Amino acid sequence: MIPFNIIVAVDEEFGIGKEGGLPWHLPGDMKFFKEITTKTEDAQKKNVVIMGRKTWESIPARFRPLPGRINCVLSRNKDFPLPDDVLRAESLEAALKALGGEARESIDKVFIIGGAQIFLLALRMLECQKIYMTQIALDFQCDSFFPSDLTGFEKISESPKAQEGKIVYMFCEYERVDALE
Repeated sequence: MIPFNIIVAVDEEFGIGKEGGLPWHLPGDMKFFKEITTKTEDAQKKNVVIMGRKTWESIPARFRPLPGRINCVLSRNKDFPLPDDVLRAESLEAALKALGGEARESIDKVFIIGGAQIFLLALRMLECQKIYMTQIALDFQCDSFFPSDLTGFEKISESPKAQEGKIVYMFCEYERVDALE
């Protein structure tokens, strides 16, 4: 299977969503997300963003598929409507296996972008190399969460604090430091 990273924004309770959407509007975080998930080491390659069906549906229609990236949606429903240029996989493992095959030559990096169930599975996999986490210093009373146990990962960088309106946040990077038992 192909190695991958996670990119996520969390509130101070590790909340990631509320009522099927993002409970905050942070243009600086959106810019960071686009930069990280679009930028490649090799101009001939593209990055992949893997998301669950609910995450796909939470992206406003005018922004999907996310431009400049290969979009992959996880859904067991073979009839779920997706544009022709969007990949579909029945599971995270199936997606990672498919991307690790012949397609690997055209792929630079792979990012898991949500939601909660996919993040939980991804964190348990040794192929998960890094977590790019926007940490927001507020509680948004979310109803979906990122796992707060980051055992096996170590924070390797932290940006200076940024502020938009009343919301203070920073970008942190975690790296896998040991194999899961």
